[in-house]
Parts: sequence; structure tokens; C-alpha cells
Amino acid sequence: MLTKRHIPHKHYHLSIFPHTYRETENMVKSFTLFLFLTLLTLSHAASIGINYGRIANNLPSAVKVVQLLKAHGLTRVKVYDTDPAVLHALSGTNIKVTVDLPNQQLFAAARAPSFANSWVQQNVLAYHPHTQIESIAVGNEVFVDPHNTTKFLVPAMKNIYQALLKHNLHNDIKVSSPIALSALQNSYPSSSGSFRPELVEPVFKPMLDFIRQTGSYLMVNVYPFFAYESNADVIPLEYAVFRDNPGVVDPGNGLRYFNLFDAQIDAVFAALDGLKYNDVNIVVTETGWPSKGDNNEVGASVDNAAAYNGNLVRKILTNSGTPLRPNADLTVYLFALFNENQKPGPTSERNFGMFYPDERKVYDIPFTTEGLKDYHDHPSPASGGQRQEAPPSPVVPGVSKSTTGNTWCVANPDAEKEKLQAALDFACGEGGADCRSIQKGATCYDPNTLVAHASFAFNSYYQNKARAGGSCYFGGTSFVVTQQPKYGTCEFPTGDTES
Repeated sequence: MLTKRHIPHKHYHLSIFPHTYRETENMVKSFTLFLFLTLLTLSHAASIGINYGRIANNLPSAVKVVQLLKAHGLTRVKVYDTDPAVLHALSGTNIKVTVDLPNQQLFAAARAPSFANSWVQQNVLAYHPHTQIESIAVGNEVFVDPHNTTKFLVPAMKNIYQALLKHNLHNDIKVSSPIALSALQNSYPSSSGSFRPELVEPVFKPMLDFIRQTGSYLMVNVYPFFAYESNADVIPLEYAVFRDNPGVVDPGNGLRYFNLFDAQIDAVFAALDGLKYNDVNIVVTETGWPSKGDNNEVGASVDNAAAYNGNLVRKILTNSGTPLRPNADLTVYLFALFNENQKPGPTSERNFGMFYPDERKVYDIPFTTEGLKDYHDHPSPASGGQRQEAPPSPVVPGVSKSTTGNTWCVANPDAEKEKLQAALDFACGEGGADCRSIQKGATCYDPNTLVAHASFAFNSYYQNKARAGGSCYFGGTSFVVTQQPKYGTCEFPTGDTES
């Protein structure tokens, strides 16, 4: 594949051409534009798809949705089930489809090959190849599923694959399962990326062996928004939404990162390398940014969502590699096609869509190389491209200040695990917290829980910032207490005693 790095630079004296300087300048500009578009055309392996979720009661019909996809040049779509109306509507469109076997069916698919075979017959064979099903997502973010379906994942994947093999579809349709970034034990710095140790032997190694043997890929869901929301006082907005910034050097490998997306993806690549699966490729099955959020959801805005998704499309379709994998051609599925009004949770959950239910764009970004020609990311005057300040940190209600005036910052045990992990990673990384005491074998490693480790890291950051307002926020995953926390023999320092 031709890339910019393969084009030799030649220097010519303008006087050797029988043209005026202005004519020559115009010729150079025309050639540059032609070359740019040629490069875009040749970068066919990288692509943009979109997630079509339907947790809403006001969405257009599947037929209208397919017309919308085609109108905007979207050639890949991922759905969260195998709804017949959707799969019939996609028939004959040449749009490649990823379907999902829900988490609730993992047990049945793992236990009974006959169930897996029947599922493939009813939900794949009945539509393919007229509907171009290219992959099956077996479950979704299974490791954080509260129903504890992790142990059924790999057996279910194998049975689904055997059913495809039986019908000679195994070369056409890949089998994988999307993981959340919380499946990583470490994600900062990227070079230290590693999978959670309790998942390595029972799940990751057999799953990655299966992926390697079947020629599939690892599906990964990454959301820089959650990391930024939890650490807006540490992470520059420009770094999170692909705008100009000086970058961050990874101390482990010396690579410079200019966006959080690359850093998160390379943490997964590093985790794969650590287990000797550096030949396994990645497909980003979900990523996005909300256009609206609650007051405490820092960074959720139309301007930031447009910047993140638009600049991501440009990155993928023009130079999809990462610092660790510069030649990687990533396929990325944006989340999501529509705002879904029945999704539970904070306001942001209902505002990740690129389109309103009436098919109007929430904001204007391209999805194709042709659309990139006229695309420019312009920060609105209100945001100015600057980071947004976090609101003041809450103090636990009903607890009076200590007589010494000391306070500590601890993790909220009810916080979402993914947000908590992201906050911990950045407190120990760019936040500059002293996390040596929570490393394995150190004094505060036990109890080895996310809440305990995050509490220690959050407090270190909080004390380093002299307990300033807003320094115990972490996107709402922490709060201030007035009694000194203690886990076993581990005591949390104050600003007066912390080194």
C-alpha cells in the first residue's frame, strides 16, 4: 500500500518549466490535491462503520435507516441483535453487517452445540449472503456483565464457529467478542498495557488462541470521553478530541502520543504483545462522544462530540495507524447512529447519536474520504478549544470536618468500574500521584481491589494538589472524607506527611 512515507521528495528549480511562477504554483497545488485524494483512495483497508442501537421508541423504520446509511456513504454497520426487519432491510445493499449474540444467550450457546447451530441457521444462514454478515459479536463487554457470564464466553465462541464451519461460512464470517477497556489491569502509560491477571489464563489466552487460529480479530470498545470526564483537570481537551497539542511522551518506549484514542488502543496492543499475541489485529467496535450530558458530565457538548468524531474519521481514513502500530489499518465503528431516548443512566447515555430520530444531523461531520475534502474542525467561540473545568468536589453529607482540619479523597464504591479504572490510570500516570505503595508486594497493595487502589491514588493526587477545590472530583467517582482512611496496615497520608 502506498503511503506518504514511501513517496520520495524531489526538488526542482522552477525555471526549468515553461510556465510562470503562478502557473507552476497552481500546478503544484493541483498535484498535491490529486495526490492527497489518491492516498485516501488507496487507504482502503481502514474504514468507518457505525453502531445502530435501537433502545428508543421514536426511531425511523429499518428501511429508512438503510436509506440514511447509504445517503451518507456508510458501508459498515453493527447491530446488537439479529432483528429480522433490520437484516431484511440491509439485504442487497452491499453494507457489511456485524450481528450480536446477546450475553443472555452465552450460557445456552456454550452448553449446547445444537443451540449454536440453530442460532446460526435462524440468524445468519437465513440472510447471508444477500445481507452481507461479515462478523458475529459473541456477547458484549462480557467481563463487566453483572450476570457473571465470563466463563461461557470462549466455549460459546467456539460453538458458533463450528456452526459456521458446518455450513461453510467460516471463511466469510469472523467470530469475536467486544471487550471494554476495563479488561486491562494497566492502560497508562500505553507501554505498560496489560490484561487483568485473573482473566489471562481462563479467558484471554484461550480466546486469543481461537482468534489467531480462525483468522479473526479482537473487538475493543474504547471511550476517551470517560477518561477525560473523570480527569478534566489533568487531561487537556485538545488531547482528547484530536486537536493540536504538544503531545505526551510515553516514558516506557519514548513514543509521543497526540491523542488519547491512540494511547488507549496502544495499551491494548501492548497487552497483546505482553502475552505474545502481537499478530492479533484489533477492530474498534465502539467509540464516541456525547453531545449532551448532566452538569457533572464534564466535556459532553455538541462542539466536543463533533470534534472527536469528525477528527477521528479523518485520522482513520487518512492515517489510521498508532505510534506503536504505524501501519495498522483500523476499522472503527462510531457510537452511535441515533440518540436513543430509552437508554438508562445519565443524560450522556441518550446523547451519543450522530442523528436525531427525525434523521437530522446532531452535528455535521463526514463519514467518507469524499466528505473529508471539505471538512474543517472549527471550535466554537464558547469552547475555544480549551479544557472545561470540573465543578467543585463534593463533601460527604452529614460528616463534620475533623478537628485537625485534615481531609482525604477516596473512591466512591458505587462508581462505574470503567470510569473508576480510567480515573485510577490517570491519577497514577499524568496526574502524578505516587502509586508505588499500591504495586504488588508494596505496603498498600492489599486489599487488591479497584476501589482500594483508586482511593489511595486519588488521595495522593488530592494531597499533592494541597486539597484544592476540584482536585477530588475525578468525574464524580470520588468524594472527600474527614476521617483518615485505613485498609489493614495501610494508612493514607495527609499533605503534611506525604513525600
